[in-house]
Amino acid sequence: MNPHSVTPSIEQRLEQLTRLSVELSSNHDMPSLLEHILRVAQEMTHSDGGTLYRVDDDAKHLQFNISINHSLGMYQGGIAGQPIKLPPLPLFHEDGQPNLNAVATYAANQRRSVNIPDIYQAEGFSFTGMRQFDQQQNYRSVSLLTVPMLDHQNELIGVLQLINASDPETAQIRAFNETDQQFIEALASQAAIALTNQLLIQQLETLFESLIKLINIGIDEKSPHTGKHCMHVPELTMMIADAVNDTETGPLANFKMTAADRKELWMAGLLHDCGKITTPTHVVEKSTKLEMIYDRIHTIDCRYEVLKRDAEIRVLKQKLLLKQDHEKMEELDRGLFNELTQLDQDRDFLRKANIGGERMQNADIERVKEIAKTLWRGPDGETTQFLDQEEVENLTIIAGTLNAKERSIINNHIVLTIRMLESLPWPRHLVNVPEYAGGHHERMDGKGYPRGLRGDQMSVQARLMAIADIFEALTSRDRPYKVGKTLTESLEILGKFSLGGHVDPDIFDIFVRSKVYFEYALRFMDAAQIDDVDLTKIPGYTP
Repeated sequence: MNPHSVTPSIEQRLEQLTRLSVELSSNHDMPSLLEHILRVAQEMTHSDGGTLYRVDDDAKHLQFNISINHSLGMYQGGIAGQPIKLPPLPLFHEDGQPNLNAVATYAANQRRSVNIPDIYQAEGFSFTGMRQFDQQQNYRSVSLLTVPMLDHQNELIGVLQLINASDPETAQIRAFNETDQQFIEALASQAAIALTNQLLIQQLETLFESLIKLINIGIDEKSPHTGKHCMHVPELTMMIADAVNDTETGPLANFKMTAADRKELWMAGLLHDCGKITTPTHVVEKSTKLEMIYDRIHTIDCRYEVLKRDAEIRVLKQKLLLKQDHEKMEELDRGLFNELTQLDQDRDFLRKANIGGERMQNADIERVKEIAKTLWRGPDGETTQFLDQEEVENLTIIAGTLNAKERSIINNHIVLTIRMLESLPWPRHLVNVPEYAGGHHERMDGKGYPRGLRGDQMSVQARLMAIADIFEALTSRDRPYKVGKTLTESLEILGKFSLGGHVDPDIFDIFVRSKVYFEYALRFMDAAQIDDVDLTKIPGYTP
């Protein structure tokens, strides 16, 4: 027993109920809230013991959630109690009929309270487990009050069970009276509704995050490469954010995040490329300069075969006119060999240019233009230039595989991302998601897109997401147009970006100093990419 407590008066109980109602609306920590409910119920009725059961996800069992007994010094479950090792109570028998044997399952199935003055005198229930407990603990369970916790739709949330109410003056065990039962039923009702509201909020948040992941699955189906990007950038964003949050010195020492802030940033990370769901697949997946629905380098290969065939036919016709002039014939063969060799060299050159793996030199650009002027006769019999203007434009892309129009389409994904996110009615705790997600292509010097914001016009969250986006893209191994870079190569490029006004140098310093890059590498990069980084050689970083 707890002789230092007294049975509260009705006024005190009303005050306790009021205080609990306030906490039910303000406390969003489920374990803390459940434990507080049980403790208030015990205090209201001066109960020695109490147990709170929760219904499991399939609504077929009652799980022991918290169990407290004052006189035995027992504290199991809850916030800091010992683990509960008791098996769950089945709500139904194997034949599907409701289990009415135990008091807790009876109250749960029948949706009504059970008040027993003395369990050793009661009939109709099995108290085998409780009597075994008494014997093992040298305890005497007497009075028992069991109240189902029902939500606004009369759905079962849990069961509240109290043991051994006592008289405050004599400390003698007494039965739970009608007032006790009414107050505990009121408490259970309020608690159930509050818990239901919290569960609904959690379910809605889970549903919302699942919908976000659904969008990313759609992007993933269009492009497996972008899909992984959508998964990895949020992870890296949070790793960088945590490192900045933990920084105690420097310009970002005052940046701190609450749990709500972290959730908001995580959502932004998941949604940072949602606009890509509208980007044409042939642009996202363009692995060569001439690729559209298919790689048109094969069409050019066919033209070369036509040129070589025409050259051979021309020489054969000339030979027919020469009759037995072997010297002239050998001269024609040498000329044909040189011509075919040049055609093969030009074809190999265009194949290499089509890959777009390295920055194209001016001399190579001019060579493409010269090859384009070669004349050939197509299937329609018309003689035209070997490469049309669109093919020349693509083959002379200086870096990468995207031409200016396709680059604009890719860049437009962030415009669509912002438009899509700003169209949503964000709740207050997620109101910054569009700004965070929409700013990861902006630059510190204001030369980014789509809004040309400077660093001082962006949040820390948007600036750190920019680093996450770039670093993931540099190290990714599955892009169709490049190979994943090593840690050293990626940090060198990112360091130059920090010096060139592209990314935030202060966040970059924390990124390197806290070794976030290495933590990310261990989780997501191939072992072959993880080389020994010489920090003294990273541009923009001072060890």
